[in-house]
Formats: sequence, structure tokens, C-alpha cells
Amino acid sequence: MLTPSVRNTPGAVLRRWGLACAALTIASQLAAPAWAQTTPSVSVGGGLQTSFVHNENEGSDGTDNFNINDVRLYLNGKATDNISFMFNTAFDGGSNSVDILDAVAQISTSKQFNVWFGRFLPPSDRANLYGPFYAHHWGVFSDGVQDGYPFIFQGRQNGAMYWGQFGKVKVSGGGFDGQSATGDATLIGAGRIQVDFWDPEDGYYLNGTYYGDKNLLAIGAAGQFQGSDKSAYNVDFLLERKVPGGGAYTVEAEWAKYASLGGYNPRYGTNDGGYVLASYLFPQLAGPGRIELLGKYAYARFRDGSRVIDLDYNQKTTELNLNYIIKQFNARVLGFYKDTRFDAIRPDNKQIGVGLQIQM
Repeated sequence: MLTPSVRNTPGAVLRRWGLACAALTIASQLAAPAWAQTTPSVSVGGGLQTSFVHNENEGSDGTDNFNINDVRLYLNGKATDNISFMFNTAFDGGSNSVDILDAVAQISTSKQFNVWFGRFLPPSDRANLYGPFYAHHWGVFSDGVQDGYPFIFQGRQNGAMYWGQFGKVKVSGGGFDGQSATGDATLIGAGRIQVDFWDPEDGYYLNGTYYGDKNLLAIGAAGQFQGSDKSAYNVDFLLERKVPGGGAYTVEAEWAKYASLGGYNPRYGTNDGGYVLASYLFPQLAGPGRIELLGKYAYARFRDGSRVIDLDYNQKTTELNLNYIIKQFNARVLGFYKDTRFDAIRPDNKQIGVGLQIQM
């Protein structure tokens, strides 16, 4: 009788399967790093600002409104270790429309060398670089001063830029499409330099406050020009000191001038002015969050009207906030009162309301 072949015995078959499984396991482990390098990493986020506002214009009845101020969808990812992208959209409650906020190809080899192409916030004032979701107060971009630079949508322009961070000094500069931002095909040049004397601020985009996470003393200067006769420039300042227990006090200020480039009223060739903001975040917890008091005063001038009836006028804006900070910019409630007064051309305006911001 013939003896069965050893390689066909049940034990031999099991051993072959075991070796095959071990080989596949080892191969998959060896292949894992290569697969991880070729799979892009993507992060998704979102933000919502909504409010209730009582509004009074001089000479007319008051109105009460529930508003969807802003809704954003954030998408970020990496193609390689040095090449990434940013794509953000925003719903504008005023126009009831969705538009592209940021669409950027980003090349970065170090903190000192970063190049961006596409649509994004150009070098400009701190207020533009923090935007409404990272601003300290509620009534942003309504004072005739902050973020008066030209834009396509919510402060953004199309173009290319270099920026670099050298310790506590940050510089940026680039060229941007004039036709889409101002209707003039001449390119817009833009640049900014910032010095952080205490803690550094990493990255290109900024905050209006760090809610006590940093001791900050930052001074920045920015400017844009288009051709030889259009310019806009500013100087901005932010001081923030931690208070033991988790609080902070903050002082922010800016002076800006828009000379035939940007500005809050297109009928006026010159728009300039400044503001100062101060706040105190109490260190004691009140439930899940902390209470913050904030005040801001701004003064803006409008000159060189394009028509005879466009008289020179001034704007004074006073804003008070009573804020409840639950998780910094991810969860906060802002109670606000804003009084805007004009000495000509426009009627005075008062607002009182409450805003809610959620981000993830």
C-alpha cells in the first residue's frame, strides 16, 4: 500500500495556510507606511453665527430680526508633506447666497517659506486676518475703519503670495487680481510685517484675542497699492495679558487710511480713522463658561466726495459687549449694544441684540 504524500496530510495543509497568512500579515505591515503616504489627510469643519437684533434708524420705526449672519464649511487637506489645500465656503445672510470663501493651493517647506495661490485673505490689517469668527467683538467691519481693503468676497482676493515666520517676526507680500476686486485690471500689490514682542503667533491667519492662552504684544503694518494713484495702509496693535486663574485683559487698536483704494463708501476718495478696544475676561467660572466685558470706540472720516452733494462727514461708533465664553471661538454668546452716529449724509443708528457662535 502506498503511503499518503506528506504534503497532502491535514497537518501539512494547515502549516501551509499558517505560513501563507503570516506572509500576508508581514507584507501588509511592510506596505502600510507606503499606503499611508499616498492617502491624503482631510479635515472637515463648520461654523455658524446667528443673532437676534433690535435695530433703530433715526427718523424711522425700530425693527426686530432673527438673522443667520454667517455659515461656513471648512475643508483642508494635504497632497504631500509640503503641498496642501484649503477650501472654505460661506453663506452670506445679507444676500442669502453661498460663495467661495477660500480656495488655496499651499506650498510650505518651513515656517520661513510658504507660497499660496488662489483666493484667500491678502496681506492687510489684523481685523481682516481674523475675520468675524475669530474677532473679539460682535460688530466687526461696521466702524468705517477696520478691514476697508478691496475684496471680492468677505475680505478675500485672487492672487499669489509669499509669507514667512522668522521667530517673532512675520512677513508677507504678493500680487492680486485688480479686475475682480476693484474693476481696474491693474494688479494690486500687498504686503505686511508684524512683530510679536512677547509670545509668537504661529501661522498666517490671526486672532482678535487668545482668551488668556498667550501674553501678547504685537504691532503690525500693512499696505496695498494699485498703480501710482491708489493706496491703502494701516498700523494695528494688540496687547493681551493673562490673569491668574484663566482670565485676561486685552487692548486692541488700529489706524487706517484708504486713498482711492477700498474704503467704506465708494463715492469718497479718502476714508481714514482709528479705533481702540479694551476688554476684561473674568477668571472665575460662571457655569461652563466665563464672563467678559468689552468696549470699543471708533472714529472715521470721509472726504473727497465724487459729487457736489457728497459732503464731507464723520462717523463715531461706540460698542459695548457682555460676552459669555464657553469654549473660546467654538462656543460663545455675545450680547451687544452699538451706537453709530454721523454728522451728515447718513442717519444715526442704534442696535442691541445677542449673537451665538458655534464652530467645530
